[in-house]
Amino acid sequence: MNIFETTAVKMSGVTQDGEIGSAVATRANIIELTQAAEDAVLRPRDFGAFDHVLRAALAARVALLAGDEALESYYLTGAGDRAVLDQTGADQWLEVILSFVDKVANETRDVAAEDILALQGAGISDADIVRLCELVAFLAYQIRVIAGLRLMKGAAA
Repeated sequence: MNIFETTAVKMSGVTQDGEIGSAVATRANIIELTQAAEDAVLRPRDFGAFDHVLRAALAARVALLAGDEALESYYLTGAGDRAVLDQTGADQWLEVILSFVDKVANETRDVAAEDILALQGAGISDADIVRLCELVAFLAYQIRVIAGLRLMKGAAA
């Protein structure tokens, strides 16, 4: 795997040319593990209640909430007919998921037992709740890695 083709490095704009590219190359193992984590949470073999299309749409939503339009656009390419996730008119299942994802992404410290109970009340299994949390946690990490690489590159993050 060429680390300069991974999502985090591509979205940061870092190329293999120059000092920043050389510095990133010294951490190839971290970049490769980051890509493996992305593949595991966005495109897992056992996806439970959240297929790959919905996961991509949720990833795009989290990226947008974080203000990363480039990453949002990247994930929207895999979101298919779920490209627009809106709580208006959404069924209860999706509405509860979107509320939870938004809260975990933006108000993590305010997540409480009631939020988990709301997911369970919408029929979401405990295993799927864990899957959802893994997705949002990974995205928080990935967004920070990309921002850090952009800062190294001198771009606005």
